[in-house]
Amino acid sequence: MSQTAQDTASGERRYAAVAIGLHWLIAALIVANILIAWTFEELKGLALFNQLQLHKSVGITVLILSLGRLGWRLTHRPPPMPAHMARWEKLAAHAAHWGFYVIMIGLPITGWIMVSASTTNIPTVLFKTIPWPHIGFVHALPTGERKGIDDAMSETHELLGKLTYVLIVLHVAAALKHQVWNKDGLIWRMAPFKFLRRTPPASEL
Repeated sequence: MSQTAQDTASGERRYAAVAIGLHWLIAALIVANILIAWTFEELKGLALFNQLQLHKSVGITVLILSLGRLGWRLTHRPPPMPAHMARWEKLAAHAAHWGFYVIMIGLPITGWIMVSASTTNIPTVLFKTIPWPHIGFVHALPTGERKGIDDAMSETHELLGKLTYVLIVLHVAAALKHQVWNKDGLIWRMAPFKFLRRTPPASEL
């Protein structure tokens, strides 16, 4: 195969720049929001209020970016997985992929419902600048119903948070397996930096 043909085939096996950029930006924001949430128990008063506002701000940003990422995914076919991957590995990769969409969209939505249902009626101002509305039909419910929704969404939000930890561990472990054990350079498909990029072996082309 000529070098030009290899370059073309190689490019077809990488995610598009938009997908790569959104992947790493959303990943960074999710990790940041996890770290922010870990500080809640140590804070009180205004410090806790500000940290909660920051947590909500990052969460809504993740929601918006994730909806954009999902729209891109549904309209742009991702690169094919390497032929050498076992069927169970491909199924697991697909499950993890869609599992991330569940948490990327589900976590901020359940958080938004919690805020909208809360009887404390605390407003949300994204990054201390942009007012973010409550979900109208939830906020308009009677106090008792809002309390029930708040409790249910709080539990769901916590469960999705735990699922996030599991998915992150599995995702990182799988990436390391392919990079260190299989040495197939699969991480190259989503790598944003040149030192992580490689030309796939001829067997993958």
